[in-house]
Amino acid sequence: MATETGSRVEAALDAVLRRAETQPSPPTLAAAMRHAVFPGGGRVRPRLLLAVAGACGDPRPALSDAAAAAIELLHCASLVHDDMPCFDDAATRRGRPSVHAAFGAPLALLTGDALIVAAFETLARAAPADPQTAAALSLIVARAVGAPGGIVAGQAWESEPQIDVAAYHRAKTGALFVAASTGGAVAAGRDPGPWRVIGEKLGEAYQVADDLADALGCEADLGKPAGQDAAHARPNAVRSLGVGGAVARLEGLVREAVASIPPCPGAGALADLVMLQARRLAPKDLVRSVA
Repeated sequence: MATETGSRVEAALDAVLRRAETQPSPPTLAAAMRHAVFPGGGRVRPRLLLAVAGACGDPRPALSDAAAAAIELLHCASLVHDDMPCFDDAATRRGRPSVHAAFGAPLALLTGDALIVAAFETLARAAPADPQTAAALSLIVARAVGAPGGIVAGQAWESEPQIDVAAYHRAKTGALFVAASTGGAVAAGRDPGPWRVIGEKLGEAYQVADDLADALGCEADLGKPAGQDAAHARPNAVRSLGVGGAVARLEGLVREAVASIPPCPGAGALADLVMLQARRLAPKDLVRSVA
């Protein structure tokens, strides 16, 4: 399942970028968009969406592919904006120059904006297959991005004098994971309600893993600057729980995510994928039981 979902995600994203590269698109903007999306990271969120859809039968693959691509495009857009001088001022991302470092801040701002629009265009192009389901998916994705509880709101918490840490993490990290798990269910014609928990647990697990990496890793290993939470006085699980407590929390969240998978034909394969992704996220020299 992991190989199949990965190839579907890459194909769907490439199709979006090819449309953006056709004339009369400004060639530098098109190049910056591709730089922001390829090569990707773990594609954890779109893989989760396709895995949930697959576990439920995936009767509308065109819709699930579109939703998966939309979520990854929005994630990439958030990284482009997050790296800009007005936020983290990060010079690297995924081991390469960040978009603003490679193309300048004006193009980085426009690149993030273009990726956001491309995400919703992708959903709209798939809508004829099932307009009602496409509308539901668009709403799920929009809520995961905007206010009050999406990734934009999560970024905005960093500008508040006091941060509601739970709301901050739910929005900045958890929202797209919940959109992925519930979106996969909706794309497959299932009730999204029972699928929220796995998204919530994996979103929190990803945040804890990212906090561990930020606190303990180095730029050469991470492909991006380390120590950003301390530098910007942001909440971090290592600072609040200690290394051992953060590792224990990560392990517990992964177990809870697997236990929360609703009954479905592909539950076993989905559980295997969750564990595979957990191994990729986990700091290899610290985490023992996520294996």
